[in-house]
Amino acid sequence: MFVSIAVVGLLFASCDDTKKKEAEAKAEAEKMEMEAKAQAEEVEKMAKMEFEKNTIAAVAMGNENFTTLVTALKQAGLAQTFMAEGEYTVFAPTNDAFAKVPQATLDNLMKDENKAKLQNLLKYHVVKGEFMAPAVMKAIKDNNNAYNVTTLAGQNITLMEKDGKVMIKDATGKTATVVMADVDASNGVIHAIDTVIMPKG
Repeated sequence: MFVSIAVVGLLFASCDDTKKKEAEAKAEAEKMEMEAKAQAEEVEKMAKMEFEKNTIAAVAMGNENFTTLVTALKQAGLAQTFMAEGEYTVFAPTNDAFAKVPQATLDNLMKDENKAKLQNLLKYHVVKGEFMAPAVMKAIKDNNNAYNVTTLAGQNITLMEKDGKVMIKDATGKTATVVMADVDASNGVIHAIDTVIMPKG
């Protein structure tokens, strides 16, 4: 009888010990899982910060040649668009390009009631997808020096080459020249142009 009780006691003690070890192992696994999750979240957060720091909008904001463009993007409510994920090629007018636009026209576009017009104008400078200069030059060559591209505004621009430089013909027949190519961003590329291109209407 005493032997039986002793054996039962040992079995209970062994069972309790096993449960305790299992609980400790589970707690340790949960702790490691939480730490791994926290590390992953931190890596994701850092990656997101790095991405946002190098977006088209952020690069433009950090370049003194694009202050008018940045003001226009903010007024049009498009700054966030170019801080988000995606791939865009932006033919970005410099401050000098905007200076060629009559001040009255620019002031009018910046009015709240003309937000849709301003959005359309800015979207006319953007093509979906990332096209670096070598790819653009190849496409121009493959299309007999007249490569038609549809912009985010839904209207076409024509890319051409002259004297080794990329030229853009807009819907009105006027041209702009790429003066600085391949400004890389985390969500696309910027090509600076010397003239604001105009859509129809």
